[in-house]
Amino acid sequence: GYIQACRGLMISAVCLGFFGAVFGLVGMKCTKVGGSDQTKAKIACLAGLIFILSGLCSMTSCSLYANRITSEFFDPSFVAQKYELGAALFIGWAGASLCIIGGSIFCFSIAENSNSPRRGYAYNGATSVMSSRTKVHNSVPEKTPPKHFDKNAYV
Repeated sequence: GYIQACRGLMISAVCLGFFGAVFGLVGMKCTKVGGSDQTKAKIACLAGLIFILSGLCSMTSCSLYANRITSEFFDPSFVAQKYELGAALFIGWAGASLCIIGGSIFCFSIAENSNSPRRGYAYNGATSVMSSRTKVHNSVPEKTPPKHFDKNAYV
């Protein structure tokens, strides 16, 4: 019975993770799907909650299975084959932890203050010392280059 419960929890964790990924892609600011920024923030928060739920299902499944293994291992009256904790359980715990952490990051990503305008940076073009000198001395054509150089002229 506990194996069926663990299997069901893992399948639900995988399905929830898939739907969380789909909602996460729709809720990102860089996509054009999903509507306005407020709607996308709500979708991203929903994706975070789904990821947290997926991680909790996976964590519960791995912990339930590990509890059964350790209780059978230390039971002196249990005569069947005894198992030890394997790498799959540790990978499951690590994956569940990452799902919970990623889901919480998704949930807290909407906490950004949308009232403050984003600051844009304008590109004014590259200027160098030589281009500024040629603009100033353009009226007098010289055949020889200037004699003194600043330290920024070589960069």
